[in-house]
Amino acid sequence: TDRKKLHTAPVGPIFRLRPFHLLVATGGGYAGYRKYENYKLEQLEKKGIEVPVKLAREWEVALYKSVPTRLLSRAWGRLNQVELPTWLRKPVYSLYIWTFGVNMKEAAVEDLHHYRNLSEFFRRKLKPQARPVCCLHSVISPSDGKILNFGQVKNCEVEQVKGVTYSLESFLGPRICREELSFSQAPAGNSFQQQLVTKEGNELYHCVIYLAPGDYHCFHSPTDWRVSHRRHFPGSLMSVNPGVARWIKELFCHNERVVLTGDWKHGFFSLTAVGATNVGSIRIYFDQDLHTNSPSYSKGSYNDFSFISNNNKEGIPMRKGEHLGEFNLGSTIVLIFEAPKDFKFDLKAGQKIRFGEALGSL
Repeated sequence: TDRKKLHTAPVGPIFRLRPFHLLVATGGGYAGYRKYENYKLEQLEKKGIEVPVKLAREWEVALYKSVPTRLLSRAWGRLNQVELPTWLRKPVYSLYIWTFGVNMKEAAVEDLHHYRNLSEFFRRKLKPQARPVCCLHSVISPSDGKILNFGQVKNCEVEQVKGVTYSLESFLGPRICREELSFSQAPAGNSFQQQLVTKEGNELYHCVIYLAPGDYHCFHSPTDWRVSHRRHFPGSLMSVNPGVARWIKELFCHNERVVLTGDWKHGFFSLTAVGATNVGSIRIYFDQDLHTNSPSYSKGSYNDFSFISNNNKEGIPMRKGEHLGEFNLGSTIVLIFEAPKDFKFDLKAGQKIRFGEALGSL
């Protein structure tokens, strides 16, 4: 009679897994597995061993997309803006510098205590003499990074890495109305690639630059040109490191990106900033209306903004080397432009490059 009754609650509801949680857990685990596989591939490449291309299947891409990378990227962005106590700044930033090989001797401010939060540290400015702009070549690298691919665009397909392509039209979106551009276009009856080439005898070229987390995070104008139009594609924020770019076909078409189009002395010119995991924030300095990584978006949608108006018929003039925008961590820049047939790239696939160095010239 002195025994107390023990009451237990049903355990079923407590341990019940919701479909969303199961999907996130499975997707996250698979993403981690892929990271490990990519690491092994990178080690083989460093040894000079050629790795055959193995593309992801549809269910693998869908599983990867189930990871809430947009939500995680927004959370990461908020975390980056939290002001760190002065005593904690040097240990945190030193760990990042050691992990990603950051050269702080190039920074305009080398004192780590100066940066109030991670966001300020990521967007640190460089000393003026750290990145001299090449004056001898017509096109320079807009950022620090690694050259993933370059060359002529063929059959409306662009290579993101060797052997893995994506559709030029899917990447840039439908043809922009002639009235919104400050230069003439080819007749609408031609292929999408031919419509971008405005001068007879010219070809379309491309160059892909991957920015690692330890790289300088701002990007600059690669040449003298005029920006006429901006097209923003909301989308996924999957990793764009070379291993994933080799695995997922049309990765850059899946991810959120900002396409700037205009013209230079040889015709069509475009620069596209591609977002990635933890890089949902893409900023273009002269475009205050641009807002990336919004909480909700319609799949396959995009929004356009023209810089051509009654008061401004020239668009936004950009000088070679001028500040253009920034990422919050590191991602990818894709250049697609028109040039004469004798244009030559001065590059090797896989090489490291720094902002201001030559990409190619006539």
